[in-house]
Amino acid sequence: MKVHVCFCLSLILIFFVTGYAFTQEIIIYPAKGQSNEQLEKDKFECYTWAKGQTGFDPMEVPTATAPPPEAQAGSGGAIKGAAAGAIVGAAAGGISKKGNVGKGAAYGAGAGALLGGMNQAGKRQEDERRQQQWEKEQVAQYTQKRNSYNRAYGACLEGRGYTVK
Repeated sequence: MKVHVCFCLSLILIFFVTGYAFTQEIIIYPAKGQSNEQLEKDKFECYTWAKGQTGFDPMEVPTATAPPPEAQAGSGGAIKGAAAGAIVGAAAGGISKKGNVGKGAAYGAGAGALLGGMNQAGKRQEDERRQQQWEKEQVAQYTQKRNSYNRAYGACLEGRGYTVK
């Protein structure tokens, strides 16, 4: 549930903060003296037409086209590494000439914790990189669809005698 909430908040922030930065507001000028009533009627009809042509509705809340990548980094990497290292260290200590199982376990636990922590940190960095890549792809797809809609909407209005910028 927590991942789903974070995903939704992340998606909303992506599109509302960065998504609109990539799209431009359309400016419409009634070049043939159309009234405000006619302008509103034409805008609605062009909205409907452009939505039908592109399959994009700028009035809908943006949604992801693919689920976010799943996190690979679990918790307890250092603890798991320490436990595995202690087992290996104890075995190695028991085999050594001095037979110091406790000392071997301690060294193994330390080395295992270090390696486990490093492995987990690497997985977290990879998770962050994959999340950022996914976010960029989602923004790019949204921007492409929005721009396609804007072109269709503008073409419709221009066909009705408006200047569109």
